[in-house]
Amino acid sequence: MDFEFSDEQEALRATVRRFLAEQAPIQPYVRDLYGDSRGTTDAVWKGLAELGATGLLVPTEHGGAGMGMVEMGVVLEELGRAIHPGPFLSSAVAAPSMLVATDGGADLLPSIADGSLVATVALTEGNARDWQNVATTSDGGTLTGTKTFVPDAAAADVLLVTGRDSGGIGVFAVDAGAPGVAVEQVPSVDGTRAQATVTLDHAPARRLGAGDATDAVSGVVDRVLVALVTDGVGAAQVALDLAVAYAKERAQFDRPIGSFQAVQHLCSDMLQALELGRAGAYYALWACDAASAAERHRAAVMAKAFAADAFPRIGASAIQVFGGVGFTWEHDVHLFYKRLLTLQEAYGDATDFLEELAGLVL
Repeated sequence: MDFEFSDEQEALRATVRRFLAEQAPIQPYVRDLYGDSRGTTDAVWKGLAELGATGLLVPTEHGGAGMGMVEMGVVLEELGRAIHPGPFLSSAVAAPSMLVATDGGADLLPSIADGSLVATVALTEGNARDWQNVATTSDGGTLTGTKTFVPDAAAADVLLVTGRDSGGIGVFAVDAGAPGVAVEQVPSVDGTRAQATVTLDHAPARRLGAGDATDAVSGVVDRVLVALVTDGVGAAQVALDLAVAYAKERAQFDRPIGSFQAVQHLCSDMLQALELGRAGAYYALWACDAASAAERHRAAVMAKAFAADAFPRIGASAIQVFGGVGFTWEHDVHLFYKRLLTLQEAYGDATDFLEELAGLVL
């Protein structure tokens, strides 16, 4: 397996990194939008669209680049490095993947590609640990039910919602501003990841595709999991870099604290966890593009099972290296830790995914 990126992919990485550094730096952009329900500005969202980032996964016949998850992974890793807020993962990864997988809603793809429409997926209910637990129902062209922990719902123009009808689990397109749709933002440990509860009360809905969509949704969930882990690779890398740089410059007893064995052990453990998680993420990106559905699912579950536990520990260890200053609002390291904490619980925690992985391989 060759994990080296091509020259074109590295050029994409450099372009996105430069754009984020110039147009959306942590100070002031990320901090100004921290906790904002939309999480982006018109200028930055338009800039991402002009780079082609919002249309990477949209087929070329619908105005996109027609690329795969490996190329998208390059962008996602840079977004994680910049702890970039906003609906990118929802609108540029989850939504087009759902529209393509269900073979429906092709009319939405051009607008998603050019950034003029923001979409998200509403898949989970209750405690959000099992997306197949669907109680939302379809009746006569409407949907009724409650979706929990919906990412970027307040920023979305269109919600792609799972519900049940006579055909089984289906995916329905719902206008976020339609009658019968209520979006209530919920608190999150990470202000760069807006979440909401979406209540549907006979909301007008259009079914995408025909028949049971369980397999299609499963594939989309795999892509979302891999996207979250890849974003986490970027955030964890910067957390490690910040910790190592601080350990080299912070002196105690007339010596850099990085010369103390306890601090060295923390940093080496962080590096080991990061590189193992990176390998899992990169393999899962490849599997989303080139492997069978079964192998894609195994790779996604394996990547999430490891990262959900290991990456938050990297953030926590970075805080330990910084000591008291790491807990202050003024320092950036806690922002990366909080980003990694959201990865920990998304669609279930490490225990949930380890149990699923055991069922797949044993």
